[in-house]
Amino acid sequence: MNGPAASTSPGAANDPSGAAARAAPLMSIGEVLAQLRVEFPDVTISKLRFLEAEGLVEPQRTPAGYRKFSWDDVARLRFVLTAQRDQYLPLRVIRDQLAEWDSSGAGPGRQRPNLVAVGPGGEVPGREVAESAESPEVRLGRAELISRSGVDESTLAELERLGVLVADPPGWYDADALIIARAVAGLAAYGLEPRHLRAYRTAADREVGLFAQLVAPLARQSDPAARARAAETARELVALSQQLHAALVRVGLRSTLGR
Repeated sequence: MNGPAASTSPGAANDPSGAAARAAPLMSIGEVLAQLRVEFPDVTISKLRFLEAEGLVEPQRTPAGYRKFSWDDVARLRFVLTAQRDQYLPLRVIRDQLAEWDSSGAGPGRQRPNLVAVGPGGEVPGREVAESAESPEVRLGRAELISRSGVDESTLAELERLGVLVADPPGWYDADALIIARAVAGLAAYGLEPRHLRAYRTAADREVGLFAQLVAPLARQSDPAARARAAETARELVALSQQLHAALVRVGLRSTLGR
């Protein structure tokens, strides 16, 4: 029992979060990105800078102005990204939650996360490599899309004819195409055919036109922070639209369900 424990100072024992956190090595923004991309493959340096600009994380700065992140900073970023991905929470709600935790001294995480060995291509040894269905970098051929989604060739051709699903030149399908195809396959199990889904495409086009008016002024700016804000605004608009649509459908079905 004598050894490492004997070298621990009384201050560190009484303040494990403060003293230990200050003594822990700090990370550059590139190192933080490598940590987060294991779980969030879409995150970028621009995204991290945007979250900093929004006050969700406050990394230290070196005399030369370089950002230095602690493990607490990484925990906050992981919480923000998880809340956005899994709960579709807007940043203002996430910011309020973080403020409450800060005032109470709790926080989303006060421990150094488990380290994961990552290969040069971002792969995790011992873990099956599987591209996220939500990653925009997914590129599938026609045969692979059919295999992974469960739709057949005739259904895929009909979806393309109706404009419900569109391939990227020269014939690749991205993550959203996979999501659409899987949803169509699921609806088909209940008897819905591609021709019934044209209304979804029409409604989506109307929303695109409406939302584009809100994000286009930011997206056209050369400032990376403005473009990051445009992407974040678009993400929140999509999430809110999904919530609204689901709620309206539930309300509409209540009479049918006898509720």
